[in-house]
Amino acid sequence: MKMWTLIVNILVVPPTFAMGQSVAPSNGGTPPPIAFDITKADIDAVLKNPAPHSSDQPIRVVDMGKYNLEVAIVHRGPTKDKPGDPINVAYHDQTAETYIMLSGSAVLTTGGTIVDKKLRPGQNIVNGPGGDGTAGKDAYSRRVKAGDIIIIPPGVPHGWSQITEDLVYLSVRPDPDRVLPGGYVNPLLLKNPPAEDK
Repeated sequence: MKMWTLIVNILVVPPTFAMGQSVAPSNGGTPPPIAFDITKADIDAVLKNPAPHSSDQPIRVVDMGKYNLEVAIVHRGPTKDKPGDPINVAYHDQTAETYIMLSGSAVLTTGGTIVDKKLRPGQNIVNGPGGDGTAGKDAYSRRVKAGDIIIIPPGVPHGWSQITEDLVYLSVRPDPDRVLPGGYVNPLLLKNPPAEDK
């Protein structure tokens, strides 16, 4: 099974389309009565038109009733670091992440302590409040590649190094505290909603 087919099977529930529909936030109540599709064309459009100074692009944030759920596409270019160099890490206080690796490979470092930990100022609409630092004691590094899936709980440090070719992955973020903007749709997708198949 090709990776894109797997992703479509995970993210798409075909009977009902919500691309051009507006769904009011439920404020912790009933889940929406419709499905939300994210097509390969949507992902490609966001990858081809990235926001300035950001590798992590939210595609949409769905209000699921008792929590929000974000799907984002992340593109990271090659790095010049070498084995043994300090590894920059991030952490998110309230949101978990599931990485679904689509292409490329790199070293992913997770866990352990954070050296020189700094809070990010303001609210981050991509992945919620958190901060950055450098990987410290007890961090675990391994090479990941296309086809791998990684689950990162809230608060766990994580960072990339030794990216030798473009790295692309989906990040699926459950948001039980609703720190992400429910109802958000990437502006690129509002321009060309797909036609309903009747």
